[in-house]
Amino acid sequence: MFEKSVYIERRAALRDTFTRKYGKGLLLFLGNEDSPINYPKNTYKFRQDSNFLYYFGLDRFGLAGIIDLEGGKDTIYGDDFSMDDIIWRGPQPRLADMAHCVGIETVRTINEFKSVLHQAIEQGRPIHFLPPYRGEQKLLLCKLLGIMPQALSSYVSPALIEAVIAQRSVKEPCEIQELDKISAVGYQMQIHAMQHAVPGMRERLLAGELEAIAQSYGYMTSFATILSQNGQTLHNEDHSQVLEKGRLLLVDCGAESELHYASDHTRTTPVGGVFSQQQLDIYNIVFRAHDLGIEMSKPGVPYRDVHTAACRVITEGLQALGIMKGNIDDSLEHGAHALFMPHGLGHMMGLDTHDMEGFNEDLVGYDSEIKRSTQFGTGSLRFARRLQKGFVVTVEPGIYFIPALIDKWKNDGINTAFINFDKLEPYRTFGGIRLEDDILITETGSRLIGAQQIPIKPEDVCNTVMKF
Repeated sequence: MFEKSVYIERRAALRDTFTRKYGKGLLLFLGNEDSPINYPKNTYKFRQDSNFLYYFGLDRFGLAGIIDLEGGKDTIYGDDFSMDDIIWRGPQPRLADMAHCVGIETVRTINEFKSVLHQAIEQGRPIHFLPPYRGEQKLLLCKLLGIMPQALSSYVSPALIEAVIAQRSVKEPCEIQELDKISAVGYQMQIHAMQHAVPGMRERLLAGELEAIAQSYGYMTSFATILSQNGQTLHNEDHSQVLEKGRLLLVDCGAESELHYASDHTRTTPVGGVFSQQQLDIYNIVFRAHDLGIEMSKPGVPYRDVHTAACRVITEGLQALGIMKGNIDDSLEHGAHALFMPHGLGHMMGLDTHDMEGFNEDLVGYDSEIKRSTQFGTGSLRFARRLQKGFVVTVEPGIYFIPALIDKWKNDGINTAFINFDKLEPYRTFGGIRLEDDILITETGSRLIGAQQIPIKPEDVCNTVMKF
């Protein structure tokens, strides 16, 4: 965990903001429980709730935290481990000692937690809580607060969501340091993928090696590893193919630090280390869009403008190859580029790979000024609002040749004024290319998260890949 003062100051800032803007009551934060895989005692690796981690810092199941706005007291609720727990899990620190490390001196049992909530309800005190995303959290809240499951979402506190998003969006120096640290592990994962993608190797073996790198540092992966020669499938978690020399391998992976901060990088490399001219042409377009995205990212700039500029680069590049045609402004307005990049340029990142996405993407990535587009492609942009100093976002343009989507647009006559469909036949088995880095918005611009950039220039990629 971070220094005690970090958690004390976070809770104090939330209390101050919430009290001034929204009044009184209790701010309730539920920690996570162990989640069973196929029976109760066989559980997934524990992952604490990110908001509980942010304000209370304790990475243990069976906990809840309350910030009492009127009483000015923060309390952690939970039970110490039993002797049976100790037999199976080994010696465990007392909950009171753990709470002291995050600046909380008041610790109560789970039974007392239930009593406090019931008393607050009887007194008519507001209980503010964030949207639960696990079934056990939902059922517990319904039971404790006397709410029918189908009505639970209407009791979630929009005010608390707004306050937490505002606070978590701007990363503190200690968070940036943690992101820089875990980025170094992400770097190793990507270098390993480049150097060990041997023709004849199964994708699943390489994917397992990348996840082992994360785990060897005491971490876990920050999301399910995407590693595939079928890079045209955006989130391809199938690793069943055998690597073939000359095919493009798209690897989108990341590690999660012991404090649960994430890395998220994507590189696309030719198996065997040599790009064909066709592959290099497409790669260079994506590379230009990637670098422009980083160059444009600075405080005050709407990220949707950065996304649009990257899409322009992609459109111009594909026009130069004869794949697209027509007036570029009209083409962008009609979303013709989305045939090749049907996703947004990036998202916020921090304690979550898609930071705070559990609150609803529109609340995190959009605001009263910038609303989500309904257009195919642009509507998938997760983050569009103005950048601020301290934001951490990904920049991840891509070009993909998705046969089913190409056929649909061609058969339905979609954007025929801007796409030369006859030119797409040689690309049907191309796959996809995505390039992704994580950046911190600084006072005057941006910088890469991490001490060094994963090789990205085509010549550097080829020099890193082992030749077979």
